[in-house]
Amino acid sequence: MKFEQITLWTSRLEALYSFYKEQLGFPVLDRNEQSFTAAIGSTQLTFRGTTDHTDPFYHFAINIPENKLAEAKSWLKGKVALIEEQGRDEVFFTSWDAGAVYFTDPAGNIIEFIARHQLKNSTEHPFALSDCIEISELGIITAEVIPAVRELNALGIPNWREDSEGLTPVGDEHGLFIVVKQAREWYFSGGRQAQFYPAEVVVASIGRIEFPHISQIHLLHNLGC
Repeated sequence: MKFEQITLWTSRLEALYSFYKEQLGFPVLDRNEQSFTAAIGSTQLTFRGTTDHTDPFYHFAINIPENKLAEAKSWLKGKVALIEEQGRDEVFFTSWDAGAVYFTDPAGNIIEFIARHQLKNSTEHPFALSDCIEISELGIITAEVIPAVRELNALGIPNWREDSEGLTPVGDEHGLFIVVKQAREWYFSGGRQAQFYPAEVVVASIGRIEFPHISQIHLLHNLGC
């Protein structure tokens, strides 16, 4: 499953623009007073400004080559502060066969660089920004996880792991909805609890999926594939 486009909301639009374009160096494809779109590998990530007095934050992960976590970590340390938990600033997920590091942007979005060893996408050159392959995870917060998972299953998106009431990943290693119960603590977040904020995602071969309210999922445009 591929995330072609992701739209998130923010109360800190200008700070995010500077962070993604200038601090990290991602190409900006479009910008206006209400939004900007950055290319994160093959995924277009759009942030839209909100005026509803909320302060949205999300979790998303970016795939990098499976042999480049150490180099990516070094690259990031020159630009951001990595999140540490129990004296560690990286983690290896045995059941996922993947290693990851985490950091936040000025809006508090919890961003993960993840090297998935099952993808066999190793490279030989030194790590660079162009090695950010795609956004491969987006956290979806819901009041009840399993009913939301069933709705995504009905759209043709299978579970990637078994059902769990706390967290269930849906999709595959190129694109996963991480369906999480409201108020569950995000891993490597400094203790932050998951909170729902709206999002829109264009999924290849499926269409535009909207998450407008907690426990609501709408397929806005079915591609008929």
